[in-house]
This record gives sequence, structure tokens and C-alpha cells, in this order.
Amino acid sequence: MYNFIKYVTEGRKEQLEQVMLPYARDKLGRSLSKQALDLHYGKLYKAYVDRYNKGEGDDDFNEAGAFLHAIYFTQFCPPTSGNKPTEQSLEFIEKHFKSFENFKKEFLKTAMGIQGAGWAYLARNGELKTIKNHEIRKDIVLIIDWWEHSFLIDFGSDKEKYLDGQWRIIDWSKINYLLTGMSK
Repeated sequence: MYNFIKYVTEGRKEQLEQVMLPYARDKLGRSLSKQALDLHYGKLYKAYVDRYNKGEGDDDFNEAGAFLHAIYFTQFCPPTSGNKPTEQSLEFIEKHFKSFENFKKEFLKTAMGIQGAGWAYLARNGELKTIKNHEIRKDIVLIIDWWEHSFLIDFGSDKEKYLDGQWRIIDWSKINYLLTGMSK
């Protein structure tokens, strides 16, 4: 389930594998529809893996695209009411942002600062960072895809509503695992 942590520590692979979703494609509700997952996970993410394995296109771009999507798609769970950080993730967020609400505001500001496409993420040092295009980063705790294909199907151009939806499906137990695993 957390093979991407092993990947980060071991480095480049001969062949990449698309991670299996830890939920059914129709279980993320309005936050990420089955139609959006069919396109985003089923076609776009799969294409990064396939192109890398076939040696087509830019290897670094395809590898980084597969890497980032592996983290992105495995951090979700079916939506629950009042989904909020717990344990290590709550402590981490409160340490760096005072509250979950402040964290969400700062995350939105960081993400909205991306011109064009990219990624916004929480780093293990507590900073909010962005990735222009695709790049492997070894300090990711939580990541949000900020490419148009991530939000257009379900939210049109309303990026703020898209981000609100993402907070409903973050599996905080996985974020806790990353915080614990990365601190070693």
C-alpha cells in the first residue's frame, strides 16, 4: 500500500507499476467522480507508466508523473462527514499552521499561485511547496494535483471548490503513516 515510500528510498526503477486504488472508482463521491477517475487514473496516470516502460518520450517526466500520481491517488478514502486530520497529522498541522482552517487557507493561497499546471504539496518540514510540471520530490507528505484534468470534469474552473472536495477524501491515517515513516 505504501510502496512509493520504498520507491523514494530506492530510486529509479527498471519498470514502473501503476498503484492499485485502495477504493472503488465510484466511492469518492462528489470530490472525485468515477468519470474523473476513469480519465485521470485510468488513462493519464496509466500513460505515464506505460510510456516510461516503453521508453517513449521523456523518461524523467514520465517517471515523475507516475511517482506523483502514485502518492496522489493512494492518499484518498471514501468521504466522511467532518473529515479532519488526526494524531500525527493534526499535531503537525497545528505546529506549523496553528489550525486546520489556517492550513487550508494557506494551502489554497499556495495552490492558486501556480500559473498554469502543477502540484501543491505539504512538505515534511512544514512548508507548502509547488512543483511546476512533474518532478520527484522526497519530502511530500500530502499532495494535490493542480493540472486542469484534475478538476475540470467535476468542478469546471472552480479550483477552490475542487480543493474543498479534496479535503473531504484525504485519508489522514495515510498522512499519519507518511509523517511517522519519514521521520525515521
